[in-house]
Amino acid sequence: MSTNLTPKKILVVPLDWGLGHATRDIPLIHEMLNAGCQVFIAAEGKHAALLQQEFPDITIFPLPGYRIQYAQKGKFFGVKIIQQIPKIIGAIKHEQRWLKKIVQEHQIDAVISDNRFGLYHDSIPTVFITHQLLIKTPFGGWIERTLQRINYSYIRRYSACWIPDIQGDNNLSGELAHPATLPATKTTYLGCLSRFEPQENVQKKYDLLVLISGPEPQRSNLEKMVLSQIKDLHLTALIVSGKPGTPKQVEIAPGVTQVNHLNATELNKAMLAADMVLSRSGYTTLMDLVKLDKKAILVPTPGQSEQVYLGEYLMEKGYFYSLPQEKFQLKTALEDAAKFPFKSFQQQDMTRYKAVVQDFIKSL
Repeated sequence: MSTNLTPKKILVVPLDWGLGHATRDIPLIHEMLNAGCQVFIAAEGKHAALLQQEFPDITIFPLPGYRIQYAQKGKFFGVKIIQQIPKIIGAIKHEQRWLKKIVQEHQIDAVISDNRFGLYHDSIPTVFITHQLLIKTPFGGWIERTLQRINYSYIRRYSACWIPDIQGDNNLSGELAHPATLPATKTTYLGCLSRFEPQENVQKKYDLLVLISGPEPQRSNLEKMVLSQIKDLHLTALIVSGKPGTPKQVEIAPGVTQVNHLNATELNKAMLAADMVLSRSGYTTLMDLVKLDKKAILVPTPGQSEQVYLGEYLMEKGYFYSLPQEKFQLKTALEDAAKFPFKSFQQQDMTRYKAVVQDFIKSL
């Protein structure tokens, strides 16, 4: 525990883009609490519900997210996002006004912003967390270079940039977090960030664990595909629908159970008890899979260039089997994955982030 007489007050704010930003911040929050800090969170909707469930004693400030709307068809994903850039810029400006008020009212000592661009401050240390120094788009070329310049222009306003990946060639994010040039700010690789812990001798319970996540309408699209196809297969399976705050459990076929949400402890156990995981190629999910050394079938969110890149990159490395949603057939995917020569991700230090957080707190 910290020996400081007055606990340091740290505000943590995850991006509202899927649940991954919220879940990967959980180990960081635990480390801050273990160091005796008083932690505040800013979030809304299902992100607030998830974090309140994990940290019932922490104050959560209501802060609107970017509230991005997503295209029904993957090929329009990038265009839909670009159309909403003015709305994102407006949200960033609101974040700036909101942060100045909150820092003054609650005497905040530091801010940890997980990929939210407007939470820098002139008077206190602020940290920007991202695994996307290079932002992938369906268009590539000058558009990606322009987005990187804009990205870096915001990152440079923060005191530090924390990257949840491993430095060097044996990494999980490829060129996303290992571009040719890093932003001109203090940059630190955290290693993999996962709230889960490996356990020995866990008894198998499921042939397949399905983790459905990500933005609508694609979350529901994948869910419908899985539910319609899994009933004809003779296997034991658990489907987690990624809808925190709305409890539900139903048996949809013999041996196949669907739940809306599992907390961290329950999901940790379910992943360890499954022979195979089927999920999006969201980066936080990938870090969880790597830490638990699980085999997985990845179905990138259609049109989300980052997930498409990660699926292809990690399949080429042999770590996971990946296929596009438009070609998804569950029976065929399971058969192909059974023949895929999975390689285990060479285990690195999965607790590096703890030292980074501790050093940061000592500097406050």
